[in-house]
Amino acid sequence: MRLLAVHAHPDDESSKGAATMAHYRRLGVDVMVVTCTGGESGSILNSAMESVPHARRDLAGYRRQEMARAAEALDVRHRWLGFADSGLPEGDPLPPLPEACFALQPIDRAAAPLVRLVREFRPHVILTYDENGGYPHPDHIQAHNVAMRAWQKAGDPEHMPELGEPWEPLKLYYDRAFDLARLEALHHALEEKGLESPFAERIARRLEARDTEGNDSAPNEHVTTTKVHCAECFGVRDDALRAHATQVSPESWFFAMSAEDQAAAWPWEDYVRAETRVEAELPETCVFAGIVDEVHPDPEDAPTWQI
Repeated sequence: MRLLAVHAHPDDESSKGAATMAHYRRLGVDVMVVTCTGGESGSILNSAMESVPHARRDLAGYRRQEMARAAEALDVRHRWLGFADSGLPEGDPLPPLPEACFALQPIDRAAAPLVRLVREFRPHVILTYDENGGYPHPDHIQAHNVAMRAWQKAGDPEHMPELGEPWEPLKLYYDRAFDLARLEALHHALEEKGLESPFAERIARRLEARDTEGNDSAPNEHVTTTKVHCAECFGVRDDALRAHATQVSPESWFFAMSAEDQAAAWPWEDYVRAETRVEAELPETCVFAGIVDEVHPDPEDAPTWQI
């Protein structure tokens, strides 16, 4: 089995679906991460890294090294699509996006390298963001667009035949890493231990139609269909996140709970099955359900869940 995860920037793969990828690697699945941009428009978000000359002088180059370390931690293959980071426009009115950035590319031009990669890697399953990008960053929205275009066209022999032999993926999922129910479960688990929770503010933002970082966000109408029990890989996910040291501080809310406490409170990573070319009953506990005969369900002692 082969799994392809489509992400906008280096570090996105480690904060969204990383434990799922590590889980499937342990089951023998061939996993590849594709990163659409180099993240060169980002900033150093971890003050401890301000003293690292390479990071200050060449953040884009340093982030490539971070991505390599994260891919090694997750034991996945990795490819860059090679587009320029669009940045996150701020202000009122919003400034124009940089010329020739990823978000401004015509869809077939932006999707062409991903179509080529799908035809080369031949994934059975694709993971990506929903139409709002998970949060409304222009590169996240464009990552959704190119993933959907590759889903639609990679198997069409008449679409850009120069990009390789057609291959039709079988299932496509939207990531729900910042699902409100998950944030609430982690918040309550910390409160029950008498510990301070960093999730309350983020929950409030979600309830007022803002994402976890405070950006205006369209309401997410999707309902979780698929929960992958991958608690055994939460530590691997955290190692991958720490590899992106310029972007994620050790004091980040991502690390507010130990992997063990998170496993007790919410041992899954959550997805929406957005597209499928095979029959599989819902809800699911495996993204390969309907593709292979043997599905790896939740362990018997894992908490149950309902849609």
